[in-house]
Amino acid sequence: MTSRRHFLTILFASCFALISWLNFAPAANALGGKLPAINQPAPEFTLPTNSGEGKLSLSDYRGQWVVLYFYPKDFTPGCTIEARRFQQDLPKYLEKNAQVIGVSADDVNSHAEFCDSQGLKFPLLADTTGAVSKAYGSWMSFVSVRHTFIIDPQGIVRETFVKVNPAIHSQEVLARLEELQQATS
Repeated sequence: MTSRRHFLTILFASCFALISWLNFAPAANALGGKLPAINQPAPEFTLPTNSGEGKLSLSDYRGQWVVLYFYPKDFTPGCTIEARRFQQDLPKYLEKNAQVIGVSADDVNSHAEFCDSQGLKFPLLADTTGAVSKAYGSWMSFVSVRHTFIIDPQGIVRETFVKVNPAIHSQEVLARLEELQQATS
Protein backbone atom coordinates (compact mmCIF):
# COMPACT_ATOMS: atom_id res chain seq x y z
CA MET A 1 0.00 0.00 0.00
CA THR A 2 2.84 2.35 0.79
CA SER A 3 4.39 1.87 -2.61
CA ARG A 4 1.08 2.64 -4.31
CA ARG A 5 0.75 5.94 -2.38
CA HIS A 6 4.36 6.71 -3.11
CA PHE A 7 3.81 6.01 -6.81
CA LEU A 8 0.73 8.26 -6.96
CA THR A 9 2.56 11.05 -5.15
CA ILE A 10 5.46 10.86 -7.58
CA LEU A 11 3.06 10.71 -10.55
CA PHE A 12 1.13 13.75 -9.32
CA ALA A 13 4.32 15.73 -8.64
CA SER A 14 5.70 14.80 -12.06
CA CYS A 15 2.52 15.88 -13.84
CA PHE A 16 2.50 19.16 -11.95
CA ALA A 17 6.16 19.77 -12.78
CA LEU A 18 5.54 18.98 -16.46
CA ILE A 19 2.56 21.32 -16.64
CA SER A 20 4.56 24.08 -14.95
CA TRP A 21 7.51 23.50 -17.25
CA LEU A 22 5.27 23.67 -20.33
CA ASN A 23 3.78 26.88 -18.90
CA PHE A 24 0.22 25.56 -18.92
CA ALA A 25 -0.30 26.89 -15.43
CA PRO A 26 -2.20 30.17 -15.49
CA ALA A 27 0.03 33.22 -15.07
CA ALA A 28 -2.43 35.20 -12.99
CA ASN A 29 -0.71 38.07 -11.27
CA ALA A 30 -3.96 39.46 -9.93
CA LEU A 31 -7.62 38.67 -9.62
CA GLY A 32 -8.81 38.88 -13.20
CA GLY A 33 -5.81 37.46 -15.04
CA LYS A 34 -2.37 38.32 -16.30
CA LEU A 35 -1.59 42.02 -16.06
CA PRO A 36 0.39 43.91 -18.69
CA ALA A 37 4.02 44.22 -17.63
CA ILE A 38 5.39 47.42 -16.17
CA ASN A 39 7.71 49.29 -18.60
CA GLN A 40 6.17 47.51 -21.59
CA PRO A 41 3.73 48.87 -24.19
CA ALA A 42 0.14 49.03 -23.01
CA PRO A 43 -2.28 46.87 -25.00
CA GLU A 44 -3.84 49.02 -27.74
CA PHE A 45 -7.63 49.27 -27.90
CA THR A 46 -10.53 51.08 -29.51
CA LEU A 47 -13.89 51.16 -27.72
CA PRO A 48 -17.17 53.07 -27.99
CA THR A 49 -17.57 55.99 -25.61
CA ASN A 50 -20.41 57.91 -24.04
CA SER A 51 -18.78 61.26 -24.81
CA GLY A 52 -20.22 61.67 -28.30
CA GLU A 53 -16.82 60.98 -29.86
CA GLY A 54 -17.98 57.62 -31.25
CA LYS A 55 -14.96 55.51 -30.42
CA LEU A 56 -11.75 56.25 -28.57
CA SER A 57 -8.39 54.51 -28.91
CA LEU A 58 -5.46 54.49 -26.54
CA SER A 59 -3.36 55.85 -29.40
CA ASP A 60 -5.59 58.98 -29.43
CA TYR A 61 -3.81 59.97 -26.22
CA ARG A 62 -0.18 59.69 -27.37
CA GLY A 63 1.69 62.63 -25.90
CA GLN A 64 -0.45 62.55 -22.72
CA TRP A 65 -0.36 60.47 -19.59
CA VAL A 66 -3.38 58.18 -19.26
CA VAL A 67 -5.03 56.92 -16.09
CA LEU A 68 -6.96 53.90 -17.34
CA TYR A 69 -9.24 52.49 -14.68
CA PHE A 70 -11.46 49.43 -14.89
CA TYR A 71 -14.51 49.11 -12.69
CA PRO A 72 -17.35 46.56 -12.35
CA LYS A 73 -20.62 48.43 -12.91
CA ASP A 74 -22.20 51.85 -13.32
CA PHE A 75 -24.42 53.07 -10.45
CA THR A 76 -23.01 50.69 -7.82
CA PRO A 77 -21.79 52.22 -4.54
CA GLY A 78 -18.04 51.56 -4.88
CA CYS A 79 -17.94 52.47 -8.57
CA THR A 80 -19.88 55.67 -7.94
CA ILE A 81 -17.50 56.73 -5.15
CA GLU A 82 -14.45 55.96 -7.31
CA ALA A 83 -15.85 57.89 -10.31
CA ARG A 84 -16.76 60.88 -8.13
CA ARG A 85 -13.25 60.99 -6.68
CA PHE A 86 -11.68 60.91 -10.16
CA GLN A 87 -14.05 63.71 -11.21
CA GLN A 88 -13.22 65.73 -8.10
CA ASP A 89 -9.49 65.43 -8.92
CA LEU A 90 -9.88 65.80 -12.71
CA PRO A 91 -8.51 69.39 -12.79
CA LYS A 92 -5.34 68.15 -11.05
CA TYR A 93 -4.94 65.36 -13.62
CA LEU A 94 -5.46 67.77 -16.50
CA GLU A 95 -2.83 70.11 -15.02
CA LYS A 96 -0.43 67.16 -15.16
CA ASN A 97 -1.24 66.46 -18.84
CA ALA A 98 -3.11 63.29 -17.82
CA GLN A 99 -6.45 61.99 -19.07
CA VAL A 100 -8.69 59.81 -16.90
CA ILE A 101 -10.54 57.05 -18.78
CA GLY A 102 -12.95 54.56 -17.20
CA VAL A 103 -13.77 51.14 -18.65
CA SER A 104 -16.50 48.66 -17.76
CA ALA A 105 -18.73 46.11 -19.48
CA ASP A 106 -21.72 48.46 -19.31
CA ASP A 107 -23.01 49.80 -22.62
CA VAL A 108 -22.71 53.36 -23.93
CA ASN A 109 -26.25 54.29 -22.83
CA SER A 110 -25.57 53.20 -19.26
CA HIS A 111 -22.31 55.16 -19.27
CA ALA A 112 -24.09 58.27 -20.58
CA GLU A 113 -26.71 58.07 -17.83
CA PHE A 114 -24.02 57.44 -15.21
CA CYS A 115 -21.97 60.44 -16.40
CA ASP A 116 -25.05 62.67 -16.46
CA SER A 117 -26.17 61.61 -12.98
CA GLN A 118 -22.70 62.03 -11.44
CA GLY A 119 -21.47 65.04 -13.46
CA LEU A 120 -18.53 63.10 -14.90
CA LYS A 121 -16.49 65.00 -17.49
CA PHE A 122 -14.12 62.20 -18.51
CA PRO A 123 -14.87 59.38 -20.97
CA LEU A 124 -16.27 56.01 -19.99
CA LEU A 125 -15.66 53.26 -22.52
CA ALA A 126 -18.04 50.36 -23.19
CA ASP A 127 -16.14 47.05 -23.15
CA THR A 128 -19.29 44.95 -23.58
CA THR A 129 -17.39 41.85 -24.77
CA GLY A 130 -14.67 42.13 -22.13
CA ALA A 131 -11.89 41.97 -24.75
CA VAL A 132 -10.01 45.03 -23.48
CA SER A 133 -10.54 44.09 -19.84
CA LYS A 134 -9.08 40.66 -20.63
CA ALA A 135 -6.07 42.24 -22.36
CA TYR A 136 -5.41 44.17 -19.15
CA GLY A 137 -5.96 41.20 -16.81
CA SER A 138 -9.08 42.87 -15.46
CA TRP A 139 -11.93 40.50 -16.37
CA MET A 140 -13.93 38.02 -14.29
CA SER A 141 -16.86 36.17 -15.82
CA PHE A 142 -18.94 39.11 -17.03
CA VAL A 143 -17.54 42.20 -15.28
CA SER A 144 -14.35 44.21 -15.21
CA VAL A 145 -12.25 43.94 -12.07
CA ARG A 146 -11.27 47.13 -10.24
CA HIS A 147 -7.73 47.75 -11.58
CA THR A 148 -5.97 50.95 -12.66
CA PHE A 149 -3.01 51.56 -14.96
CA ILE A 150 -0.88 54.65 -15.44
CA ILE A 151 0.33 54.83 -19.04
CA ASP A 152 2.99 57.33 -20.08
CA PRO A 153 2.85 59.63 -23.15
CA GLN A 154 4.64 57.00 -25.28
CA GLY A 155 2.03 54.33 -24.43
CA ILE A 156 4.15 52.44 -21.88
CA VAL A 157 2.58 50.98 -18.70
CA ARG A 158 4.34 52.68 -15.76
CA GLU A 159 2.17 51.61 -12.81
CA THR A 160 -0.53 49.10 -11.92
CA PHE A 161 -2.99 49.22 -9.02
CA VAL A 162 -4.82 45.98 -8.16
CA LYS A 163 -5.97 46.43 -4.57
CA VAL A 164 -8.14 49.49 -4.92
CA ASN A 165 -10.03 51.32 -2.18
CA PRO A 166 -12.50 53.47 -4.18
CA ALA A 167 -12.68 56.19 -1.51
CA ILE A 168 -8.94 57.05 -1.63
CA HIS A 169 -7.85 55.57 -4.94
CA SER A 170 -7.77 58.77 -7.00
CA GLN A 171 -5.44 60.40 -4.46
CA GLU A 172 -3.12 57.36 -4.57
CA VAL A 173 -3.05 57.46 -8.37
CA LEU A 174 -2.45 61.21 -8.40
CA ALA A 175 0.47 60.89 -5.96
CA ARG A 176 2.05 58.08 -7.98
CA LEU A 177 1.54 60.00 -11.24
CA GLU A 178 3.40 62.95 -9.75
CA GLU A 179 6.28 60.66 -8.66
CA LEU A 180 6.51 59.11 -12.13
CA GLN A 181 6.47 62.51 -13.82
CA GLN A 182 9.20 63.84 -11.53
CA ALA A 183 11.32 60.76 -12.23
CA THR A 184 11.08 61.28 -15.99
CA SER A 185 11.75 65.02 -16.03
